[in-house]
Amino acid sequence: MNCAYLAFTAKGLALAQQLAQTCPGSVSRCGLGGVTLAGWTAQQFAAADALVFVGAAGIAVRAIAPHCQSKATDPAVVVLDECGRFAVPLLSGHLGGASPALACGLAAACDAVPVITTATDANGLFAVDEWAKKQNCAVWETPRIKFVSGALLAGKTVRYASPWAIAGTPPAGVAEAEEPSGADFALTMTPQGNALHLIPRIGVLGVGCKRGTTAAQLEAAFAAFCADTNLAPVGITAAASIDLKQNEPGLLEFCRSHGWLVSFYSAAQLRAVPGTFSASRFVQGVTGVDNVCERAAVLASGGTLLLPKYAHTGVTFAAAVRPFAPDWRWKTDEA
Repeated sequence: MNCAYLAFTAKGLALAQQLAQTCPGSVSRCGLGGVTLAGWTAQQFAAADALVFVGAAGIAVRAIAPHCQSKATDPAVVVLDECGRFAVPLLSGHLGGASPALACGLAAACDAVPVITTATDANGLFAVDEWAKKQNCAVWETPRIKFVSGALLAGKTVRYASPWAIAGTPPAGVAEAEEPSGADFALTMTPQGNALHLIPRIGVLGVGCKRGTTAAQLEAAFAAFCADTNLAPVGITAAASIDLKQNEPGLLEFCRSHGWLVSFYSAAQLRAVPGTFSASRFVQGVTGVDNVCERAAVLASGGTLLLPKYAHTGVTFAAAVRPFAPDWRWKTDEA
């Protein structure tokens, strides 16, 4: 986690420097070196994973207020008093890691008391968004978190569904659904229905395209692919294709815009991928292998094919998933 610390006094600066030994990050003091509260907050809110204010909570609240957007995207924000007595998570409690993980870690570093106000944490209950983060999952519909948490707080049992086996024992109040349609939350790459969907970031997109295909054309085809298959694009983390496409500007721009590392393989490497794939004589004649998108996705993922070949306006896509092993024992003291 990339932390950024801001102090306001010499005493606060010393504490910030001490805390940075436990949770590494930049350390600044307001008023020194041209650092201003507004400027520092704006910069770090956009760049850091966590903002740690060593000073008054009121100062931190006023500073971050103009920048708060969503619990899914805001960084974690924690405040410690300069005497190191209390650590208070203010923002992005679970998805951002502020509560309880970061706040408790900072508190332990200076013998402070972590002040945890999140209802599930305060009651010792399962926090679905915190668990999702630990499993490297994106929360697809953040407003639905409250329905899972609310049911647990009301003493109800919440049901989950997952095509992947989850190691360990489900936490109190959590049980497997008899049918996926009865789940309150679900691990899936293709969300459907009214459950809270947790999307593992394990997907690899296999791509085939004609020479000269633009990034805009690829983007339009990808949008159609996701819409027609229910694929959550946030689950895709990389792309792959044949080496004949490694200098295609449109493909490179498309992958770059999504932040995906793209891998290219020779026809021989793709032919050697074990499995059953959609075959095309035309593709075989042009590239030397009967299928590019499916084979490339599987090879790059080291896993299994999730969605087979999909064709749209001269572009072909397929999706594969890396091996994934979710675990209920996500906390340090449960490992």
